[in-house]
Amino acid sequence: MKTRIQELRKERRLSQADLAEAMDVTRQTIISLEKGRYNASLELAYKLAKYFGLSIEEVFIFDEK
Repeated sequence: MKTRIQELRKERRLSQADLAEAMDVTRQTIISLEKGRYNASLELAYKLAKYFGLSIEEVFIFDEK
């Protein structure tokens, strides 16, 4: 699954550590999400979307393949 997390984070001039702290996860989790190596739980996806003021679909790009 692709995400716009890195793009959104950079637009707001947030470090990975800042976003991780706001989400109560590790920096490694943010790195993995940005690189597409980890799929967020529904709870984390909701928290990220709410944090950026977007819908989950605007943050996460679901590829049905």
